[in-house]
Amino acid sequence: MNPTTRQPLEWKFSQVFGERSSDDEIQDADRISTVEFDKSGDYVAVGDRGGRIVIFETKDGKNTADQHYSRNQLEQLDYVSLNHPEYRYKTEFQSHEPEFDYLKSLEIEEKINKLKWCTSLSGSLFILSTNDKTIKLWKVKDRKVKKAREIDSPHQLLSSENTLLSERSFMNEQGIPSFANGNHVESGADSIFPSQEPRSKIANYEDTAYARCRRVYAHAHDFNINSLSNNSDGEPFISADDLRINLWNLEVSNQSFNIIDMKPSNMEELTEVITSSEFHPIHCNLLAYSSSRGFIRLVDMRQSALCDYSARIFQDEECHGSRSFLTEIVASITDIKFPVDGRHILSRDYMNLKLWDMHMDSSPVATFKIHEHLRPKLCDLYNNDSIFDKFECCLSGDGLHFATGSYSNLLRIFFHGGGSDEGDTIEASKDPNSIKNRKPLPRARRSSLSNLTRGFTNKVMKAPALIVNIR
Repeated sequence: MNPTTRQPLEWKFSQVFGERSSDDEIQDADRISTVEFDKSGDYVAVGDRGGRIVIFETKDGKNTADQHYSRNQLEQLDYVSLNHPEYRYKTEFQSHEPEFDYLKSLEIEEKINKLKWCTSLSGSLFILSTNDKTIKLWKVKDRKVKKAREIDSPHQLLSSENTLLSERSFMNEQGIPSFANGNHVESGADSIFPSQEPRSKIANYEDTAYARCRRVYAHAHDFNINSLSNNSDGEPFISADDLRINLWNLEVSNQSFNIIDMKPSNMEELTEVITSSEFHPIHCNLLAYSSSRGFIRLVDMRQSALCDYSARIFQDEECHGSRSFLTEIVASITDIKFPVDGRHILSRDYMNLKLWDMHMDSSPVATFKIHEHLRPKLCDLYNNDSIFDKFECCLSGDGLHFATGSYSNLLRIFFHGGGSDEGDTIEASKDPNSIKNRKPLPRARRSSLSNLTRGFTNKVMKAPALIVNIR
């Protein structure tokens, strides 16, 4: 397939899972806070504000493997599966509970901030989850559960139980029919064991999954965790907050190694904070992280154990030419992602979505404008704190489609390698017919960035002379 050929995409909006009518009131705890697909795309994990994790799996497999289809039907199933994958419920569990830090007099919400799938082992699924302070490793494993069926009468129950007990008298420990003298019954001996029907009258087996917490990684961050990322070799992972990035081993939960520390000895000298971090998808020694100053730093962990200074910096020279305190704020990069090829870096700041080439750090290879009509209103956005809102970005599996959010429930989708730089604008609405290109001024809302970041920006505004030195 030609990589520049644009494939049609179908989008559906859902803020909560489950069957709900339009009149049902949505509880805040049921709202989705993060979504993460595994590498194969067969599983998707959804975290909500109530600390729960729901896992879905593709419908391909058991439901269709046991059924017989004609060739045309199989081809149609392949087409539908390729273009419109459907997911079914697998399991759910409570990952985090609300806590209270008595030493800092701080409430810790149960909301799931990030989810990351780990390497699957022995048929089990592993997933990392985190709220503001605590990271947990969960193991999800399939099992068969025996459930009793309803019995119409006590006589039927007694008869079925007697049949089952007499059946077990012919079974050895491996479940193979045998006589009392130890001679095994041939597999086709229907006269001894006519059918499994009596057993099915009492109970049946259902496939289900259960989750168990394997590790808890706690007490390593003073500020709220904003990033999780797994290493490509499958063992280490990193967690990042506003000022530190810690390196963990999946098997060791009581210690971590602080590889990046941006906390100054005097907090009055703070100039930037970490906003996002991610491992390279191919090279296990490379790590990238973004900052509130609009920089992306790429570090090689082989050069130094502490990666604070040995970094390659990606910055847009055009944006860093003439700056004011408002352009300093909107230049803050709130999220970065690596495509699967590892050749590029996708970043999102307040106004733009940018694609960077790993071999060119002076400027991005493509810039996609998200809501340029808001640029003349930056002062109003600062006054109502909307300028501190944090937007994330994501990529499709082939790395050609980029998506990010905007105001008024708008979703912006861009296609790299062809098409217009304007992209597509879709309104996330329960009514599929209400897709519009509305561009109103966003309403006032509370900042989604940390108070540390906002406090630093307010300090810069009160002392404009500091802006010259922040480069």
